Amino acid sequence: MNRPALHRPFLSRLIIMASAVSLLLTASGCALMRKDTAPLPQIPGEQVRVAQDTALPDGAWPSAAWWQRYADDQLGALVTRALQDSPSMAVARTRVDASRAQTKLVDASSGLLVGLNASVNRQKLSENGFLGPFAHTNPEMGTTGPWYTEGTIGVGAGYTLDLWGKDRARVNAAMGVAQARQAEAAQAALLLSSQVVQLYYEIQTTYALEALLEQARDVRRNLVAASQARTARGLEPRTQAETAQAQLLQLDQQITVAQTRVRSLREGLRALTGAGPDDLPAIAPRPLPDSAGGVPSSLGYELLARRPDLQAMRWYVQASMDQIDAAKAAFYPSFDIRAFLGLDSLHLADLLRKSSRQINVIPGLSLPIFDSGRLNANLAATRSQSNALIAQYNESVLNAVREVAQAGIELDGLNRQAAMQESKLKSVSFASNSAEAHYRQGLLDKPSALEARLPLLMEQSQAVEIRSKQIQSEIALTRALGGGYTSGQTTQNDAS
Repeated sequence: MNRPALHRPFLSRLIIMASAVSLLLTASGCALMRKDTAPLPQIPGEQVRVAQDTALPDGAWPSAAWWQRYADDQLGALVTRALQDSPSMAVARTRVDASRAQTKLVDASSGLLVGLNASVNRQKLSENGFLGPFAHTNPEMGTTGPWYTEGTIGVGAGYTLDLWGKDRARVNAAMGVAQARQAEAAQAALLLSSQVVQLYYEIQTTYALEALLEQARDVRRNLVAASQARTARGLEPRTQAETAQAQLLQLDQQITVAQTRVRSLREGLRALTGAGPDDLPAIAPRPLPDSAGGVPSSLGYELLARRPDLQAMRWYVQASMDQIDAAKAAFYPSFDIRAFLGLDSLHLADLLRKSSRQINVIPGLSLPIFDSGRLNANLAATRSQSNALIAQYNESVLNAVREVAQAGIELDGLNRQAAMQESKLKSVSFASNSAEAHYRQGLLDKPSALEARLPLLMEQSQAVEIRSKQIQSEIALTRALGGGYTSGQTTQNDAS
């Protein structure tokens, strides 16, 4: 069947009329919207700071590869491997890729759609239906019923005019989610790197303590041998020898506990780095590093730009605002245009003839008038979800400030403890050296000189534990500051 083509003047008038009707009905669309609630207020920037009485270590912001400040290639290799091979990072990267694909899908769905349409319809017409006359064969009327094989082939197109920004708001919301997922990936990288560094220095701390325990065990062995010799000569009771043996066994137990802890910590590193059963390299003992890193003495609003978790929450809040705009735009009329250019014929033999050409241009208008409250319910739900995200963002900001303050306070206290421990070590070292000097001069027996070393080894162990706590607090402070993250930075940059 050949249908007449629409002339350009008629098409122009039709579009103008549809646009005019759309504008006239806009007021009706707005009337359907109930009063929207105000968004939950966000914490102002001037409140994002630590208390003035909180002492923070002086220094600069940590860099992206913040673990390099410890100058340990062994540690750097472990962190790099974790960022590349860890299952948690694979999950984070997959979420980023999925959000980017979703953004492209939302963006593409609002554009021009053009497709090739082709169909063949073999049908028998009813004599009593609307097309009843075509069910008979009538050469004068051109009917050859009741069987027809209709063929259609052509190009169809469709486009929806985004007059109120609904599609644009949906695209912006999808882009906001994609940005949030990128920030979440950076947060995953920060947590992963900090966990690797923490486990690594727990291993190194255990190595150092084990070495001191072995020195103490050597001293105890000499004391046990001396006590047993005196007991054999009847110079002292057996009780003292047995007591010395028990103290030696206690040190053996502590060394066994330390060795077991190292193996357990290695398994933790294996899981974080994604290594196989025999794929994790040996970790050689290294001395604990001196204090490194720090932050500016005053910490305020810049914290928001440094923490990837806060950036993620900020993007989620922004995406929720765009979703609210899209929910509001749904109240207004929508206008679209559908078009078809091709061939259509009731008989396949006539399909490719010039007379079978068909052109359709169909402007469309849709206006919500009565929807049983669906649009208002959707707007209320979207607003509630947005307010919930704002509340979570405010909570995250307060928690971030708290984490920085607590880490700074703890590190400041540990620094004071380390200074006092250094003074204790000097005093105990003097006593131990004095006992050793008296022994060399023959003024003190060997067991007494050896026993004088034990307090020094105990204080050295205490100093190692305090330094270990300092390192863990430094790592916690670095994590609380967001590492070296900056807005727009990708996970790959974090891994470099």
